[in-house]
Amino acid sequence: MAENESKTTQENAPATTVSRRNLFQILGSVPAVAALAGGATAQTHDHAHMAPQAAASTGPYKRQTFDDHQWKTVGLLCDLIIPADEHSGSATQAGVPEFIDDWIAFRTDQGGNEDLKAQIFGGLMWLDRESSAKFQKDFADAAPDQQKQILDRIAYPKRAAKEDHAWVAFFSEFRSLTVSGYFSSKMGVAALPYLGNTAVEHWTGCDPKVWAIIEDRMKNGYNGILESKPWTT
Repeated sequence: MAENESKTTQENAPATTVSRRNLFQILGSVPAVAALAGGATAQTHDHAHMAPQAAASTGPYKRQTFDDHQWKTVGLLCDLIIPADEHSGSATQAGVPEFIDDWIAFRTDQGGNEDLKAQIFGGLMWLDRESSAKFQKDFADAAPDQQKQILDRIAYPKRAAKEDHAWVAFFSEFRSLTVSGYFSSKMGVAALPYLGNTAVEHWTGCDPKVWAIIEDRMKNGYNGILESKPWTT
């Protein structure tokens, strides 16, 4: 599981420290995560802050909002949205359930209301209710194809029945939190196609193919934003 910063560390850190909450305060101003997670079950929305409390240096993570049953369902749902693949681990391995738990606690405390908590808890209850009615077992204990039947009702907003719209909103928010948590974790950042600012042992200079294009444009005049003049030798 990816290492996350503890609340204590975040509160006492200097202003230049970028926590997962700070990172999403920055990313929240642009649709960055939405572009990174373009799948039907991995859409996202902007969030102002976000980060899990946690744990490597302070001991096991201590849940703030979810009970044991909810925690099991949250972990399952996170991994259905972002499963492990040949390139990187799953959402739970990246610490996303902890992230969501901490974000709900943060929003409840800072926002002065339990709107987000009620939406997420209500959605988890609905999943169990629908699963119990159809398959006589809680959502987390249902078979994968049974879980898919339920999620297919709420994962695609344009296809959803009118009576399911509240649960579509729940799943969209939960999916957003999952993707946001994943791509602000160490594991998620490492999975991005461009990391930038990575150290190299030996600098070999500009790629010859790229440099050839640059020279060609300079020789023939390049009408870019700087209006460069033709190359002279």
